[in-house]
Amino acid sequence: MGDRPLAGFRIGVTAARRAEEQIALLERRGAEVVHAPALSVDPNRIDEEALLAATKDVLAQPVDIFLATTGIGMKSWLTAAERWGLQEQLVAHLSTAEILARGPKSVGALRRFGLRELWSPESEEFEDVLAHLRGRDLTGLRIVVQEHGQSLSMAAHALRRVGADVTTVAIYRVDPADDLEPMFGLVEAVVDGQIDAVTFTAAPAIAAMMEAAATAGHRDDLVSAFQADVIAACVGPVTAAAFEMWGVPSIYPERSRLAAMIKQLEIELPSRAGGTSLEVAGHTLLLHGDDVLLDGVHVKLSPAPYAVLQALLVNPGTVVSRRDLLMALPSGTAGSEHAVEMAVARLRASLGTRCIQTVVKRGYRLAVSS
Repeated sequence: MGDRPLAGFRIGVTAARRAEEQIALLERRGAEVVHAPALSVDPNRIDEEALLAATKDVLAQPVDIFLATTGIGMKSWLTAAERWGLQEQLVAHLSTAEILARGPKSVGALRRFGLRELWSPESEEFEDVLAHLRGRDLTGLRIVVQEHGQSLSMAAHALRRVGADVTTVAIYRVDPADDLEPMFGLVEAVVDGQIDAVTFTAAPAIAAMMEAAATAGHRDDLVSAFQADVIAACVGPVTAAAFEMWGVPSIYPERSRLAAMIKQLEIELPSRAGGTSLEVAGHTLLLHGDDVLLDGVHVKLSPAPYAVLQALLVNPGTVVSRRDLLMALPSGTAGSEHAVEMAVARLRASLGTRCIQTVVKRGYRLAVSS
């Protein structure tokens, strides 16, 4: 729909980091954005004392396997180690291990500090890292797992069950947004059917929204809304996986990138909305629910012109007689062909004179592109 493919849609944005960039991308495409940060603007808060203790614990014994899960986590850890004068020692210590990286961002961070991964899954999913280790004899092997904001204690427990000696390193913890009122408002808007899609760029944001919904007594309603009409758009498979436990279908692009997620929404939203999009006299006309948009701009129509437009849209391009248009007008409208002419005139004033063609002695038609 031209360069404003998201016009007429309301999209909730839960991001705190890079939120301005995402909102600008959506608004540039015509969307109305409801911003409700789920997490703190600075969610990656490091407990220096705890991380230093964990680092010394890692350095105390040789590491057989090291699992790197996030780029920002690796960067934060090694940067902190530099402050403590331990970076060189930590890099040398980890370089002797078999390094498995969850995705390209963690690979990039490792290589920046001179560390090289032995293997990384194409899926970018931590579950596939664990699957890579299944079937191997891990008895007595020391495995260090870099956590990614949410605890990986379940994964650590699974590895310990098969005999591994597991150490988890929590680089940072993810805190909820300082002001949760916008999130409560977004939950209510989703439940009330006022939102077409919600975007998520981090798995903890999904947990935070579910927690807010549960606190407000709306969690089941929120899940139902996502299962039915509202699109849950995730930046990648790791974020999308957080929805699986709720039985919520979500969409995510092949490449975990912000622009790719928004591009996917440009395709998904109009196709799911069941709206009508037509090229009319060189303009793009979209009907989405009761909304009428011309080249992405809302057009307000009073009942009579709106009724004429609906009648002309039944078979776009087909001539509709004045008599049929008169029958389509709302009850209470003056019952003469003059009322039709007035409604057509007002419709032309709103859409442009060339959008509605007069066919002499037959009626009117939409000037749809062939």
